[in-house]
Amino acid sequence: MASFSSIIDGTRLAAGNLADFATGLVSPSLRLGVTGLSRAGKTVFITAVVNALLKGGRFPAFEALSGGRITRCYLEPQPDDTLPRFEFESHANALSGDNRHWPESTRRISQLRITVEYVPSGLLARTLGGGRLHIDIVDYPGEWLLDLPLLRTSYAEWSAATVRASRSAPRRAHAAAWHDMLAALAPSMPADEAMAIKAAGLFTAYLARCRADDVALSSLPPGRFLMPGDYQGSPLLAFAPLDIAPDAVLQKGTLGALMERRYQSYVATIVKPFFFDHFARLDRQVILVDALSALNAGAFAVRDLEQTLTAILACFRQGANSPLSALFGRRIDRVLFAATKADLLHHTSHDRLENILRLLVAQAMDRASCQGAGIDVAALSAIRATREARVRQKGETLDCIAGIPLGGETIGETYFDGHTEAAVFPGDLPKDANKALDGSLEGKLRFLRFRPPAARDGAWPHIRLDRTLEFLLGDRFK
Repeated sequence: MASFSSIIDGTRLAAGNLADFATGLVSPSLRLGVTGLSRAGKTVFITAVVNALLKGGRFPAFEALSGGRITRCYLEPQPDDTLPRFEFESHANALSGDNRHWPESTRRISQLRITVEYVPSGLLARTLGGGRLHIDIVDYPGEWLLDLPLLRTSYAEWSAATVRASRSAPRRAHAAAWHDMLAALAPSMPADEAMAIKAAGLFTAYLARCRADDVALSSLPPGRFLMPGDYQGSPLLAFAPLDIAPDAVLQKGTLGALMERRYQSYVATIVKPFFFDHFARLDRQVILVDALSALNAGAFAVRDLEQTLTAILACFRQGANSPLSALFGRRIDRVLFAATKADLLHHTSHDRLENILRLLVAQAMDRASCQGAGIDVAALSAIRATREARVRQKGETLDCIAGIPLGGETIGETYFDGHTEAAVFPGDLPKDANKALDGSLEGKLRFLRFRPPAARDGAWPHIRLDRTLEFLLGDRFK
């Protein structure tokens, strides 16, 4: 028999979908979710997408735009008064001019509405008049997405799984300080606020170290520990795992009970509202993936990324929509996994990067396809910061990339001043995607951060952004 809370949650979900459905009858809209783990390039991606719709550019694969059927695009006031607006203008300004730089990364949820007026491709639709579609882009940190499994996980189960994972390589090497305190904490100890805060701090430091570039692990919930936002210093983040069994029962008044209560409050106050108010209302989803960092960090990072991407897709309610599902259980009908920063590789490795990502999400893709969802992968660069060059070195011709490295970047003893162009051989990805997953690329890829390029006629160069837009939006302009 369904619990009272599950009935309430189901009613809440249906009410939200019913309101969206009623609004969509009068003014058609599409809610596009954009997420990705830290440093995957969400802010740059959204800025580039909105700029492309507003100003055009070279987008041959995006048929509605290249074919001239999109007649007008414009930003509209934020439709949701409870959400911060995505700061498109400030991000676009950061990427422009003589002092252009990459904008700050996503640290909270935000939204932006862009309205597209177009000429439908079908004869009947053209006869009835032009079309108009509101695209609501919802930007949120991927770390928050990894919290969704906590909705069905008890504190004891989460603690046991988290502690067990921290005792395996490579996490164990970065958990020493937290493990030392963990060994001194008994769940039966009296509740102690200072002890809980200290444990949470050491646990957070462990998570941050696991996320560092040289480790590059992906699955590090709870997401707000690394991206607290407005909850910085809140008791909602003052808890940590304890070394307990997954079925442990914690007694009232103990440290264990305090940790359990804080965990439950975190789920109820942070995770559940995110799911019902935002996540469950999405129509399409793009998941940006920094696969290159994981490949360069080694086999453990690649395996962790694979598990993380599978867990992410399991969070989605994906499949084909119908009038009934639009009313009572909206589904995400298209999902794109995108390997970002393709401009850090020569074009000969772009398809190889795509094949590697496809292999990482193969099982999850099969499951989604069986449920009727459209799902695809792409290697892209929303804003291309490099061009390609060939360099002769020691009698060998190397396929390189060239651009202006950011000031402070280094290769060996070479230091870049932020003004001088350089050509770099980044390394090659293997033709066989399976060989990229065994850790053999560890330390063999050479990446620099490059200065943003100057826009031409208001548009930035890109790699496969047009193909991405066609998959995510193209069918809505038919």
